Amino acid sequence: MIGKMRGLVPAVIRRSYALKFGIVLLLLALSVGAIGLVATASVTDSVEANALEDQEAFARQEAITIDNWNEQNERRTASTANTPVVEDGEVDEIQSYLNDLQLDLSGQVVDVHYVDQETGDLLATTADDAETLEDVDFPDRDRIDSELSAVEVQRTDAYETDGSAAVSYYVSTSGSDRTAIVMTFDLEDVMTDLGGGEERDSVTFAVDRDGRLVLDGTFTGTGQDALQGDFVGDRFLEGYENDHGLLEEALASQSPTHSDAIAYEGAPGGSLADEPYEFTPDGYVAAYHGTEMGLIVLTHTSAEDAYGFVDTVNQYGTLATVGGVLLIGLVGAVLGRNTAASIDRLTQKAARMEEGDLDVDLESERIDNIGRLYDGFDSMRAELKDTIHEAERARAEAEAEREEVERINDHLERKATDYSDVMQSAADGDLTVRMDADGEHEAMTEIAEEFNEMLAEIEATIDRLTQFATDVATASEQVTASSEEVRSASREVSSSIQEISDGAERQHQSLQSVDTQMNNLSTTTQQIAASSNDVADIAERTARTSRDGREAAQEAIDACDDLEDEYRDVVAEFDELREQVDQIDELADTIAEIAEQTNMLALNANIEASRSASGSDTEGFSTVAAEVKELSQDVKGAAKQIGDRLEAVQTQTERSATEVDQTSEEIERVNDLVSDVVTALEDIADYAGQTNDGVQEISAATEQQAASTQEVVAMVDEVATISEETTAEAETVAAAAEEQTSALTEVSNSADELSQQATVLSEALDRFDTDADGDREAASLDDVDGLEGITEAEAEPEGDGNGDEPGTSGANSTAGDSEADTDAAFEFDEDGDVTRIEDADPGSPE
Repeated sequence: MIGKMRGLVPAVIRRSYALKFGIVLLLLALSVGAIGLVATASVTDSVEANALEDQEAFARQEAITIDNWNEQNERRTASTANTPVVEDGEVDEIQSYLNDLQLDLSGQVVDVHYVDQETGDLLATTADDAETLEDVDFPDRDRIDSELSAVEVQRTDAYETDGSAAVSYYVSTSGSDRTAIVMTFDLEDVMTDLGGGEERDSVTFAVDRDGRLVLDGTFTGTGQDALQGDFVGDRFLEGYENDHGLLEEALASQSPTHSDAIAYEGAPGGSLADEPYEFTPDGYVAAYHGTEMGLIVLTHTSAEDAYGFVDTVNQYGTLATVGGVLLIGLVGAVLGRNTAASIDRLTQKAARMEEGDLDVDLESERIDNIGRLYDGFDSMRAELKDTIHEAERARAEAEAEREEVERINDHLERKATDYSDVMQSAADGDLTVRMDADGEHEAMTEIAEEFNEMLAEIEATIDRLTQFATDVATASEQVTASSEEVRSASREVSSSIQEISDGAERQHQSLQSVDTQMNNLSTTTQQIAASSNDVADIAERTARTSRDGREAAQEAIDACDDLEDEYRDVVAEFDELREQVDQIDELADTIAEIAEQTNMLALNANIEASRSASGSDTEGFSTVAAEVKELSQDVKGAAKQIGDRLEAVQTQTERSATEVDQTSEEIERVNDLVSDVVTALEDIADYAGQTNDGVQEISAATEQQAASTQEVVAMVDEVATISEETTAEAETVAAAAEEQTSALTEVSNSADELSQQATVLSEALDRFDTDADGDREAASLDDVDGLEGITEAEAEPEGDGNGDEPGTSGANSTAGDSEADTDAAFEFDEDGDVTRIEDADPGSPE
């Protein structure tokens, strides 16, 4: 992190300590100045916020004072209205009580009145020469009536009466429904403490919702006569004026107890700038607070008095900040200059030491870190001198050592030349040469001995390789013959397996086709089973419907039987009706005869009456005869109407009887049809049941067939899977046979090549002259110790402790490792000499 910051600093600054120190001092001074200014501003803001809170609290306290005064007046008014004297209604006693009350509340109450609610007359009052409410300037005359509450005390707005600023409270008395108590309180009482005597440069008002001055702390003093006389005449109920809109801010809320405090720049202007206020500060803090009485308290305090010592704090804070910055600059300049000068001097002396002047004066009187730095440079200079002397002495010793090394090198070069000649002879094929091991250098002597041992080992190895090459050639011929036989058999096996693979493939394709057909058959069988189930359901519903129809038809038959029974009853009723009609007809005939006889009797009576006209009762008898005749005529007419009616009834009865007979025949026909329907429905139900049973059997058989088909499909899938695996295995075996045939071909080729290489190896080994002691044992095909030794010698040219020496030529390497089946490859020049021996891949002969 520090490295990245260093990369951001320009090199000019990083090279100069004085410049860096100056920048640090500047940043420190700016930081101290910023902190001082921020702290001063924070203190200022805190003091100003406290001043606003104090101003708002002051306005709140004034509002509480006004509300307490208002509540006290309401309680006094209510208690006065509820006193026993007022409740009794004796005017003289009430007058005496009101006078005593005004005397007790002298200075607080202007007047007390006992009022008739309907007329407004003052039944008792403490005011002189006043008979009605109008005489005492009461502003709410219309509100004192028969509806006035005896529980809730009412209050008027502020008004002037008899040279005093007052507010009246009124309430209905509890003893009478038509009287009330009105108490007028002097506002001087609440103005006495308004503004706290205004000891500061401040002004306090209380205004109503119309913005008129009701209370003014400027006109209050101390002592008994607190209110100045010119308040009522000059300022009471005058409009409040302020250029900054404080009143509008206070009236914006409808809450009765809302409050706030605001700081303003400049003088408020308006009426506050005139006498008696003369409130013209450069800035002021104002606050407002509402009251339950409906008034709003407005307080104004100059910024100088409100903020108190905040200006002093600002001034001293600024001076302290500037002083701190100057002190940092002064101290930094003194310390930085001395330090920078000392460092510059030390830098100059270090430069002289760098140029080679180690006698420079590095003494200093300082004992601080810079003084210790001088001492460190002095110690470093002494150590440097000692180091130079030791280096010169070491150089002389190195020169002597160099001469000794040159002598040894000359000796080594001579021995190396001799050894090179011996190695060249060995490389040319003369393995009988040996190096001279006598010498003064131990390492060269060891090399000669190791090389001589290596040549001896090589001689023995060459002899074993010669015999080994002969054996390899013989074995290679045998391997070639065997591999040809195996390759022929492998080809036959590969051909047979390929035919098996083709057959398995055809079988797999057939099984795939069978699997597809079986899947289709299974799907069709499942569809048939589903259709059979549907048909079975339909047959079941048909049978059920037939049974329902049979039951309905049976109910119809029962209904027809009931109709037949009712028909029989109706026929019986019709027969009885015919008999009764016949009887009524006979009665009608009898009545007609009686009427005819009565008519005749009346006629005879009339005749007899005319005969005896001289009698005294002739007129009465004649009248009776006339009435009897008239009655007989009426009876005759009624009998005729009865006959007509009976004839109509007989006709209707005959027609109804005919219709009933027809209905009976129709019922019998319907009954026969319904019986046929019942029989048919029974047959349908039987057939539907049989159909359902057959379809159920078909569905079960179809489902069993579908299950069997699914099992067949599963077995076919399994057989297809086995066939597919067989095909894959056959293909794998065929591929393996092909690979085996190819491998045998490669083995045969490698055996031929190995035989050729063995012949070449034998010819190459014949070139070496060996003088090995003892009998040469024939190396068999399993004896590979010599080859392993040669392989190790080839892998470790520097020697492995077995006598091998470095510097052997390519002719000393064998043709490969016997354990890795690697053939030896040789190259010869035009003279038949071996030029290269290397391992060769059997599959890629040279």
